Amino acid sequence: MLVDTSYLYFRAFHGVPDSIRTPDGHPVNAVRGVLDLLANLITDLAPGEVICCWDEDWRPQWRVDLLPSYKTHRVASDGEGIAEEQVPDDLARQIPWIREALEALGFPVIGVPGLEADDVIASLAAHDDAGTLVVTGDRDLMQLVDDERRVQVVWIAGGVKKKEIFDAAAVRAKHLVDPGQYVALAALRGDPSDGIAGVRGIGEKTAAQLLDRFGSLDAILTAAADPDATGLTKSQRERIKDAADHLRAAEKVITVVRDAKGLSGRTGGSRTGCVDHEAFEALSRRLGLGKSADRILEALHS
Repeated sequence: MLVDTSYLYFRAFHGVPDSIRTPDGHPVNAVRGVLDLLANLITDLAPGEVICCWDEDWRPQWRVDLLPSYKTHRVASDGEGIAEEQVPDDLARQIPWIREALEALGFPVIGVPGLEADDVIASLAAHDDAGTLVVTGDRDLMQLVDDERRVQVVWIAGGVKKKEIFDAAAVRAKHLVDPGQYVALAALRGDPSDGIAGVRGIGEKTAAQLLDRFGSLDAILTAAADPDATGLTKSQRERIKDAADHLRAAEKVITVVRDAKGLSGRTGGSRTGCVDHEAFEALSRRLGLGKSADRILEALHS
């Protein structure tokens, strides 16, 4: 099970009341929420191994170079002109605690300089033939679904209790395209949550229809540039032609890296027997993790 850790801790922070605090009065809702989410997922899905994938760079410069609008709306300055992700102070304080808890529980926490957690997930999934569950609420990871390699997305945007597990048929039912076409769909439709504009007048349904008709973004762009090609309305042709450079850049930005370097030997270990009980119990007392600590330990040893 490959976990999009930043998605988990943002979801936990916003979903669990900040009245849950450490013994000395600091919010600990994100830490406890992450542990509860993981406990539920492990209990329900029974993975053999859990790997927590980390954003070492939430907005890689190479993606910004391709598409300057990428995540611009989430940027905050550190006061010295360096762009940082907007993270509430009460969450920022908890992120090191979350990592400390995950490591004490024996979960590999893996990030790669210059890459997002999505890229780490994709690279790990690409080298695992045993079957992979990708836990996220980021729909762009639908591109990873692969029935042959047994890669599925566990979609938790609606909450863990309402999680959906996506294989290729489920992706087609939900988004009307094959997983291999999802990046093209996202480029055409756009993704405001990542600062990626789509083509004006083309929503998800129309984008899916165009991909069903032409097969790929490259084929759509070729048809738009050919005045004799059929299958596009006049307005679609003009808007796609005008957006051609943007669409090519967006496709590259949305496509996850599947060959991240430096991952060899950084995983391993099962979900049981790896807990540093002394370290985790000390952290639990210090932060007042209470029932959340009990639940994750019970899930790991069930």
